[in-house]
Amino acid sequence: MTTAVQPFSGTYVSDPVHSSFGFAVRYAGVSDFRGTLSDVRATLTDGDDGLLLEGAARPESISIQDPPQFRAHVLGPEFFDVEHHPEVTFRSTRVELADDGSARVEGELTIRGTTRPVSATGTWSGSNGGKSGISLETSFDRRDFGFDWQMELPSGGEALDWRVTLTVDLVLAEADG
Repeated sequence: MTTAVQPFSGTYVSDPVHSSFGFAVRYAGVSDFRGTLSDVRATLTDGDDGLLLEGAARPESISIQDPPQFRAHVLGPEFFDVEHHPEVTFRSTRVELADDGSARVEGELTIRGTTRPVSATGTWSGSNGGKSGISLETSFDRRDFGFDWQMELPSGGEALDWRVTLTVDLVLAEADG
């Protein structure tokens, strides 16, 4: 990253229509299965210690609709367990934005009641019509968050890879003062 910049002052909130939380996991060793959580909230606040990025997404808003049994399985106890853990949350411990548009964010991700440190990299863009953007990506072993479900395929191999990639795309607008 090049020189760090501080392009934000005040508080910014995510645009719920244009912000998303996505995931991808290798399925059957042949392709990536992708999904999104559309109910995403985030704030970016400029404080004495720098920028603070906090956010939450509701797994109930997952893009998986059909078949209903698959949706129920993903939202159930073997994956998101939404009955006991209705939100995935994040709180940054460090936000670095560089003048070349690159971004690095470190913080704590909580899924299914388990909190782990994560580091994400990506890009940011300055104001365009009052809107700014941050796009970040990270990956982790899903077992770290209790996603232990696995199935042996009849032809051999496992149904799902252990590695999950998360992508967060936020469109931010200055909060009304």
